[in-house]
Amino acid sequence: SVVLDGRLSIMIPDPRNTDSIIDAFKNYLVTAFSGVNTLFVSLMQHPEFDTVDFSSLKGVIAGGAALVPEVAKEWEQRTGCHLYEGYGLSETSAVGCCNLSGSGRQLGTVGRPVVGCEVRIVDAEDGNPLPAGAEGELQIRGPQVLVGYWGNDEATRKSLTEDGWFATGDVALIQEDGFVRIVDRLKDMILVSGFNVYPNEVESVLYEHPAVIECAVIGEPSANSGELVKAVVVAEKEVPVEELIEFCKERLAGYKVPKLVEFRSELPKSNVGKILRRELRPTSA
Repeated sequence: SVVLDGRLSIMIPDPRNTDSIIDAFKNYLVTAFSGVNTLFVSLMQHPEFDTVDFSSLKGVIAGGAALVPEVAKEWEQRTGCHLYEGYGLSETSAVGCCNLSGSGRQLGTVGRPVVGCEVRIVDAEDGNPLPAGAEGELQIRGPQVLVGYWGNDEATRKSLTEDGWFATGDVALIQEDGFVRIVDRLKDMILVSGFNVYPNEVESVLYEHPAVIECAVIGEPSANSGELVKAVVVAEKEVPVEELIEFCKERLAGYKVPKLVEFRSELPKSNVGKILRRELRPTSA
């Protein structure tokens, strides 16, 4: 048996090796776990996932990329443990906001700011603060925020205001109750005939299709509309492109529906399993 006294950390050298993570769950009474959305998907695809005893698991933190609600719901159903989504960047010492047990957790948000941290939404063009409920660029200020980029004054000036607000580059909104909802990365936004399309929204819909394991949505250059929406999909079985497009049409505005669908056996990921959209774009070659 394993005695848990709050000091044991189980280190997984390669988080993409789901066999080693499943083994850790089987050999230790794991109480806390963190990962990215794609890791939860991979684990639930593992043939031994449902043989694991998750009764000791008290909390799971999701970060690094948007947590898809369908993935969170399935995880909670199969493990009996909630997923708590958080948000942060290297420049904010990892954490800026987090859903916490007992604080009115809201699936689909990244929670409220941590103690001592301030957040606000500003117009990405002029930097003026926006009211609650309005979409704009998320800025963070607090003792955990960097004071500047080492040896790069220009990057510091672009990212930090004189009074300490850090521009995250993420589109978000702050609800009336103070919970923060991340929309997407500004640089990942797709512009279709003058309309903004955020990949996270389209990906969340695609994940609702029972055949979709993983997906990434990117912009493809178009002579007619500037850009068009393209979905790159990993599916567990063969599915007609028309079926996926029709599935999206029933759930999305017309300009948000993918016009192109590409199937792959896997998607490019970072060392921690975050899907790299930039490597799927035509200009990334």
